[in-house]
Amino acid sequence: MSYKIRYYGVSHMGLCRKVNQDNLICEKTILPCRHHGTGDMLTGIVSPGRETVFGVFDGMGGEEKGEMAAYIAAEHMRTFCQWAKDGSDLTAFCREANEAICQYTKDHALTSMGTTAVLIKFDIKGIWLCNIGDSKAYVMSGQKFEQISQDHVWMPELYPKPPLSQNLGIPEDELLIEPYIAPLDYRDQDIYLLCSDGLSDMVSTDHMKEILTSRAGPEAARTLLEEALDHGGKDNITFLLLYVMKDEKESFFKKLLKRGSDRSCLTD
Repeated sequence: MSYKIRYYGVSHMGLCRKVNQDNLICEKTILPCRHHGTGDMLTGIVSPGRETVFGVFDGMGGEEKGEMAAYIAAEHMRTFCQWAKDGSDLTAFCREANEAICQYTKDHALTSMGTTAVLIKFDIKGIWLCNIGDSKAYVMSGQKFEQISQDHVWMPELYPKPPLSQNLGIPEDELLIEPYIAPLDYRDQDIYLLCSDGLSDMVSTDHMKEILTSRAGPEAARTLLEEALDHGGKDNITFLLLYVMKDEKESFFKKLLKRGSDRSCLTD
């Protein structure tokens, strides 16, 4: 069975940061190293049978040049050619991107820089999830909404915001990174949400579920952003909404396109 992927991508500075250290890959689209966000929402449809990847990268705010680390990872994914069918290619991508970030750090005499990564690759046979760090992936399947990524953090029970145990940008002589890889199945009308912690720290899982249950498409994306800003917007906010459909499901989207007004924070 062939599936189309309808996507919506957003990156916003938030209300407190002076630099946007997030980046994304939306098919082959990435953001420049220095940017203020996506401006207009990124939208499109991936036709059935076409292999593609989506991802969010959150440059580590406490490190030097976090935006450069996120950009290097996004650009590396955009040009990455080693496609396999078992998820091993995503491990290879993480290790190659990790090496590229470490090399940039060394070449520019920086102390360190790093980024998280959360990726979903769609191919003919299935879906592959990959993450390293604490940027998150969720799935809404029927009425069930759950996190499917694995947070790489130290002692989460002891810290309100636990430090990362893995990320891209760690020299191999210090740690051989082990990204989390998981196969997923195509299911009609499943919704995937990939996001940096600028969204997940501001909007609870229950509230995300409520938004994705009551809204869809661009309205859901606008509402997620507005809620993150209304709850403080303390970090950069970047996320991708991915709708899996057997066909266009125009009836599914017709109501949401007529709902609400055109108000949006996306260009603020």
